[in-house]
Order: sequence, then structure tokens, then C-alpha cells
Amino acid sequence: MPHQADPARTPTPSRRRFLVWAGGTAAVGIALAIASTAARAGSAAVANVRKAVRLPRPATPGPAVPAGAELDVPGITKLITPNPEFYRIDTALVVPTVDPASWKLRIHGMVAREVELSWDELLRLPMTETTATLSCVSNEVGGDLVGNAVWLGVPIRELLARAKPSSGADMVLSTSVDGFTAGTPLETLTDDRDALLAIGMNGEPLPFEHGFPVRMVVPGLYGYVSATKWVTDLEVTRFDRATAYWTERGWSARGPIKLESRIDVPRAGRTLAAGETAIAGIAWQPHVGVAAVEVRIDDGPWRRATLAPAISNDTWVQWSLPWAADAGRHEIRCRAIARDGTVQTGEIAPPAPNGATGWHTIPVTVGN
Repeated sequence: MPHQADPARTPTPSRRRFLVWAGGTAAVGIALAIASTAARAGSAAVANVRKAVRLPRPATPGPAVPAGAELDVPGITKLITPNPEFYRIDTALVVPTVDPASWKLRIHGMVAREVELSWDELLRLPMTETTATLSCVSNEVGGDLVGNAVWLGVPIRELLARAKPSSGADMVLSTSVDGFTAGTPLETLTDDRDALLAIGMNGEPLPFEHGFPVRMVVPGLYGYVSATKWVTDLEVTRFDRATAYWTERGWSARGPIKLESRIDVPRAGRTLAAGETAIAGIAWQPHVGVAAVEVRIDDGPWRRATLAPAISNDTWVQWSLPWAADAGRHEIRCRAIARDGTVQTGEIAPPAPNGATGWHTIPVTVGN
């Protein structure tokens, strides 16, 4: 609790001192009111600018959604997460409203030449569209801090190629307009994945809470090291020379997303009617891809679920398994197998410092 002065020992101010204090307080109040009004007016103006933005057509369209990619199972997670439902984790207490007319990106540091880019210059560049799953490192096993969206933007590797990073560089420190920083492995921004300086999300300009006008999207990495919103600065550097917001607080430096799977249906703790039903959910490991999902009921064998076609290795995939549910209390767990042969570990670990692990396990009661 803040310290409070003892009223009996607090001197009574003179009338003059009180009037000066009151006048000063009023002036501060008026100034804050003016600033608040100006901020609201500025936000409204930028909101109108966002509404007027027309996204360019991608020079490189994203992969088509294959037939059967979205399973007809009530309650399963949607294949594409609508913008209002996409999880949001950031350090901004107030969502920044950045006018694209004043936005600039600076690329500097260990480069042959600095690059500066305005909003208009960015829009004139060839755009790439991709679908990618993003996940927060603080997501618990079975948690919902994960989403899948269609992104539009300029490949970061092409912008870095202009700057020509030095051979000794291994990290890019990105900075948001509000001062947040993230350290991304340089190799993940220059390889063949669609790491984007994104301006669009699910066919519309980025929502303010998701980084309008420009953010980073890097498939395969947790957001705290890659998904900087309202980004304005990319410094090419080294991990042994620079640290970022969350790594300074004990989280690991590189943050690859771990292989995960989740049960959506049935819901944990629900009572089901006995008989034929479905167990279903999603699995993901962006930039690696999911090859299979297995389900175990009580102490029975692992059973291979039906895996829907994936949009790409950068997206989550839906899965389902038919189940003849008999009366009683049951425990259901799932695990995924990645395209590189890795089997999701059952070892339980918390999110800190580099992502949670374990098999998502739920209790289910089946009635007669």
C-alpha cells in the first residue's frame, strides 16, 4: 500500500498556497484532457486511414486450401482463425495507433548499407501471401494461445538482401514503435520460409491490436522472438551482442515452436452419451509439419487418427478419431508425430523458458 501522511501531522496550507496548488492541478487536468482528446482524435483519424487501405494483390499467392482440410466435426477449432478470435499477447498497455503516412522501417547494424523504407515504398513491392500458425511461448499444453491466419506482406529476406548482412551476423533485433524488442535468428529470416513484413491478415489490413500498419510473421518461431507488432526497426547484429525484452527476463533466445497437439472434442469434464462419437482436435509444428496424430484412451494402445490435409507445413492440421464410448469415466490423451519423424514428448514441462511440453490429457465421463 502507498505510504499516506498522518493527517494530524500534515500542515494546513495557506489560502494562497491552496489556490496556487488548485490552479496548477486544474492546468494539469486541462492539459491531460486536451492530450486525451487529441489522442482520441488521432486514433479516429488513423482508424479512417486503415479503413481506406486497399491491400495489393499478392505477386505470390498463398497455397490453396486442399479439399477436406476442414473436418465436419462440431466443436473442432476452425481451420482459419477469424481476426477477432485470434489470440493477443503483447506488452502494450495501450494499443498503438500508427499513421502509415509517418511509418518508416530502418534496417541497419551489421550490414553493407542501411535501408530505409516508407509505407508507400513498401506497398509498391511484390507481395507474398501465406497461411501460417502463430503460437505464444506461454501457451500451456492444450491451451488456446495459438492461431492460424492468412498473411500478406513482403518477404523479409528480400529486404535484408538489400542491406547485405555481414557474414558474422546471426540475429536481427526488431523494435516496435512502443519500444518492445525481439531477437530473431538471422537464418530464419533468410531461408526459404515465408517470413514476412506483413500488412494484411485474413484479407484485410492488420487490425490495430495485431500490429497495424506493419508487423513481423515468422513461421516456426514463438511470437516472443519473431512476431514484433508495429515494427519500425531491424538491427542486424549478434546474439552475443544484443538481448531482447523477454530474453532479458530469462526466456530462451531462439524460440523454435515445439511439436504440439490438442483435443477440442469432447470438451474436458463434459458428460457424453454412450455410443458412437468423435475425438478430434488440431496439431502443429510450423515449418516442420505434422505427419500423424495418435490417441490413447485410458490404458489402451495408441490409435492412429485420421489426419486432414494440411494447407502447408506452416499451418496446423485438423484430426479426428471415431470412438465407441462406453459408460464410465475415461481419460483421453493425444500426441503428434512430425514430418521429420519426431514424436511429441510426454515429458511434462512448463512454458518457461522455451515452451511447454507434455501430452494433452482430458477426463471424460460417459453416461449410460
